[in-house]
Amino acid sequence: MANFPALKTGVVAQYPADRTRRYSTQVYRFVDGSEQRFPEYGPSLKKWSIRLALLDERELTELGDFFVSMSGRSGQFSFTDPWDGTVYPNCSLDRDEFDAELRGVGQASTNVIVRENR
Repeated sequence: MANFPALKTGVVAQYPADRTRRYSTQVYRFVDGSEQRFPEYGPSLKKWSIRLALLDERELTELGDFFVSMSGRSGQFSFTDPWDGTVYPNCSLDRDEFDAELRGVGQASTNVIVRENR
């Protein structure tokens, strides 16, 4: 299985980066206005929003190639959480488009959203 590419510094994210948790709850609403809630899956799923700036052309190309090899959201890879170093083996990208901006030499930037799958 593929791994999310690290930057030349060896890290997978730069600051600021965000990490959130996703929960899934099924809600049944009854005619009398009451509700009953059930969890659809056990533990929460994590989602990382990674903003990368000041990338060189090699790093940007490597990220773009990785995106293409994953076919956007359909690919699966392992991702190392930049906060605690935990490796999550079943992750995917959250978008089908790779948006990047190249402003000059060593000044490329992109935003990548990685989500944990069940």
